[in-house]
Amino acid sequence: MCPETGFLGRICLMGRPSKYPRELRERAVRMVVEVRADYPSEYQAMTAVAQMLGIGSPETIRTWIRREQVDAGDRPGVTTDAAVEIKRLKRENAELRRANEILKAASAFFAAELDRPHKR
Repeated sequence: MCPETGFLGRICLMGRPSKYPRELRERAVRMVVEVRADYPSEYQAMTAVAQMLGIGSPETIRTWIRREQVDAGDRPGVTTDAAVEIKRLKRENAELRRANEILKAASAFFAAELDRPHKR
């Protein structure tokens, strides 16, 4: 679950918010788990829940379920929290690289100033 938005299933890295509220996502995931035994396959259960809740595609629910499984540790993959942390660290790393380049350029500039002969 995304700490900033509370979204279940969508990695927080994405820029646009989901058109489905968090409560609907959580309800859909719970419903699929509850009705799974009534259908021959998990995908058919997802299709039925998508129709009941007015969700455009069962694929949408499938991605929410897979994300929930990864976050719970039931499926291999990068958890939502880990993805958020990775993004934060990459952004911080890029900022540090830019700052380092600025410091290198400033150092070269001042070193060149010291090497120039001064008029007195």
